[in-house]
Amino acid sequence: MNRSILVITELFLPTKGGTAVWFDEVYRRLGGKEIVIITSRVPGSNEHDENHPNKIIRLNLRRYQWVKPESLIMYIKLFILSLLTCYKNRIKEVHCGRVLPEGLVGLIVAKLTGGRLMIYAHGEEITTWVQPMKQKVMRYVYINSDILIANSEFTKDKLIKLGVSESNIRRISPGVDTKRFDKQRSTEILRNKLKIPKTSNILLSVGRLSRRKGFDMVIRSLKPLMKNGLDPYYVIIGIGEDKNYLEQVARDEGVHDRVFLLGHVSMGDLPKWYNECDIYIMPNRNIDGDEEGFGMVYIEAAACGKAAIAGKTGGTGSSVIDGVTGLRVDGSSSEDVVNTITRLLRDDDFRVHLENNAYNRVQREFSWEKVAEQTKQVMKDGDLM
Repeated sequence: MNRSILVITELFLPTKGGTAVWFDEVYRRLGGKEIVIITSRVPGSNEHDENHPNKIIRLNLRRYQWVKPESLIMYIKLFILSLLTCYKNRIKEVHCGRVLPEGLVGLIVAKLTGGRLMIYAHGEEITTWVQPMKQKVMRYVYINSDILIANSEFTKDKLIKLGVSESNIRRISPGVDTKRFDKQRSTEILRNKLKIPKTSNILLSVGRLSRRKGFDMVIRSLKPLMKNGLDPYYVIIGIGEDKNYLEQVARDEGVHDRVFLLGHVSMGDLPKWYNECDIYIMPNRNIDGDEEGFGMVYIEAAACGKAAIAGKTGGTGSSVIDGVTGLRVDGSSSEDVVNTITRLLRDDDFRVHLENNAYNRVQREFSWEKVAEQTKQVMKDGDLM
């Protein structure tokens, strides 16, 4: 592919998070320096960008409380640089990582340059950005874009309810590096570091420490699981606003010695933790409209040959097929969480069946090469190439 593209995204590696990984992995596979990525300057940017195949331009995209709205200066910076970049490079194709702020900027730039616009929709922004003005602008941008990439059927349905034409929506889910995330024989090194007995079960969660993920419900399940004759330990990888809350829940439940909040772990250790665990679990739930749009972590776990337990809300049905690659539970029900964990830990044959299905599905559908090829096809079908 040799056509010039402008990608506007606040989230891009080395920023942590699945969305940042998604854009980095796909666009490096779609082309070289003809793809220009405008993104945020973050610690580690220079080292990351040095040998990147795409052309990356970094900006300070801070929000300022003394400006109303706080993101106004960020919008202005993105708009000016994006417009100049399109004119300088004769770019007629703009891709935006989210509807706001990137999509609004991209829409104006595309109209001024006669270009076409593709925007990624992730689900969470549609359910949580509830301010009337924000909803109005978001709906306008979505409806006036040429192509929308929805990460799940849940997100696609939300877009249609906003008034977006179904013919403008394409469903592409994020993927996984199947070379980095793969089945490995457990060395028990990580287990030993935390002094978790060899005969005990490890439950693993990876993600931002936010209430919708359901990590607190897993902590509350540990005592009932022990009463069921099991010996569970719970490892949580990630950072976020709920760290103190989760630590308090563990203390209140009397299981603080069985809960390990590890924060960030190295890129090399993350696949090892997936391989070390017995079950991957993130029983997400709806918290004041905040829902999981897809859940890349379930796919990472599947790539390592692990069955997952997901919540029934949001778009996790696209990442975990209930009864096939994992199980979906009512993330607001302690009883459902406990019973589902107990079932998987006691029924080895059923768990292995789910693990094999999950692994094979990832190999077929979710490698970054597959996702990049799907993205290229969408661009061709939508006359974006």
